[in-house]
Amino acid sequence: MPETTPQPPRNQPWENGWTPDTSRAPGTRRLWLAGALALSTIVACATAIAVMDRDSDRPTQASGIPSSAVAETPPGLISFATPSTDGVTTPAGKSGPSPARTSTSPSPSPHDSAAGGSKPSKPPTSHTSSPSHSKPSATYRSVQSVNYPGRYWHVSGDYVKLDPPAGSESRQDSTFKVVKGLADSSCYSFATHDGKYLRHRNFLLRDEPNDGSHLFKQDATFCPRASAYSGAVMLESVNYPGRFLRHQNFQLKLDPYQYDDVYRADSAFRFVAGLA
Repeated sequence: MPETTPQPPRNQPWENGWTPDTSRAPGTRRLWLAGALALSTIVACATAIAVMDRDSDRPTQASGIPSSAVAETPPGLISFATPSTDGVTTPAGKSGPSPARTSTSPSPSPHDSAAGGSKPSKPPTSHTSSPSHSKPSATYRSVQSVNYPGRYWHVSGDYVKLDPPAGSESRQDSTFKVVKGLADSSCYSFATHDGKYLRHRNFLLRDEPNDGSHLFKQDATFCPRASAYSGAVMLESVNYPGRFLRHQNFQLKLDPYQYDDVYRADSAFRFVAGLA
């Protein structure tokens, strides 16, 4: 049999010359370490709180920004204020811009569509804005051509032409009562001495009795627009925006706006005292 050496019992340290220390309770060193760590943590927290309180009591002016400004404008926001109008004066006789008037274009009239006309795009704003001058104070007016100043609108054979004045009957047929537009009170309608109105039919200007229809009121309404010539206006059809009255071969007709000097001159007219 193999020989075995017996191991000393593990629970008998005195046999090895070691004697347990019974003068203190087990774990005392750990308790002291934990207490010291807790105490240092409390001291560090108290110190940090004191420093933060001291910084919060520091006046805001130390940074160069008044405290009122900081309170009124939160950081990260931009304040937009309405600009002051103090010291800005409007020149005499001038007023602020008027709001733009938006109109809905009605459907073309049947008799104009039959003529093969198509509705063009509107001319530039500078030619479709309302003229700066007001409506003539006199009710009865004659309409003078800009590029033919010796010729005026004249009812001749149911149509309106551009003719020079002749006898008294011709002068009477060249004088019209300017009234508020039948389809738009901000525009014009032109009544003849015998109670008829000027209206466009097949894009030609003529005089006809008012039948009271919506179509007639639109055909007989023309809106004044700014002209390139001083004291003159262009007259735009209310139901054909972009078409203006102009003379061609001394015949008054509705034509789409054209970007040339001849058209601008042919479509510019001045209201003058009635010839009759």
